[in-house]
Amino acid sequence: MKRSTQGPNRLQALARRNGRLAKRLASGNSLALLEQLRDLTLTFGFSLAMGELLPLNGGWYVTHAALLRLALRKHCAGIQTDHVDQFSDPGAGRWVFKATVFKSPSSKGFVGFGDADPSNVSATVRGAEMRIAETRAVNRALRKAYGIGLCSVEEVGAFSPRSPAREELPSSNGGGRTQPRLRDQLCLVIRHFKLDPNLVKSFAAHFCGTATIGEANRESVEAFVTHLKKLAEENRDALICKLNSYAVRAEVAT
Repeated sequence: MKRSTQGPNRLQALARRNGRLAKRLASGNSLALLEQLRDLTLTFGFSLAMGELLPLNGGWYVTHAALLRLALRKHCAGIQTDHVDQFSDPGAGRWVFKATVFKSPSSKGFVGFGDADPSNVSATVRGAEMRIAETRAVNRALRKAYGIGLCSVEEVGAFSPRSPAREELPSSNGGGRTQPRLRDQLCLVIRHFKLDPNLVKSFAAHFCGTATIGEANRESVEAFVTHLKKLAEENRDALICKLNSYAVRAEVAT
């Protein structure tokens, strides 16, 4: 497998950083998973700290941002997307896109298709199916073009692009700038333990002592993510009961 165009010393240093961060993010990482992470780092130059890879369902998933950065490093000549009318149904929220990646000006192109509808996207991004379908098509075309066997996160719907109304996690200075690493950690816990995102948000706000999670500072949210993961691992049923209590509170309040 062809190695990344980044310098070997830089890639070796990146591989070591990725390994250390992977052990902190998920203590149960197997040796095979860490070896795969190292190979992906040396081959493609992916960075765990930049949110370019995420551990999910016992394996690594690449992100849309990682694929675009790789295309930039490889001097990709262009990406063309087209809406596939015959398979789309805008009234039902179903969209299909075709993406073509041209690795060089003379390339015939690598084609990928992406689809999205309310049945295969997260509830938090309903209404953004068109953008998600296009992103999935681009991801598949890029993975073909550069020989990446990993599925992308956006293709499985776990972290599809945000809708404008989606609540952002706070930055370190208390602002509303999204912090991918922290947001992704929270989403991973929610997905892995099959928790209700809205109830988790209510629990988070109560834990942080704010009206919404977006008003909490980064340190509080980090503490909450750690606390939530610990509760889920120790006794998921008890955590579900606790989360359901926030649904009851909401009903009483209304």
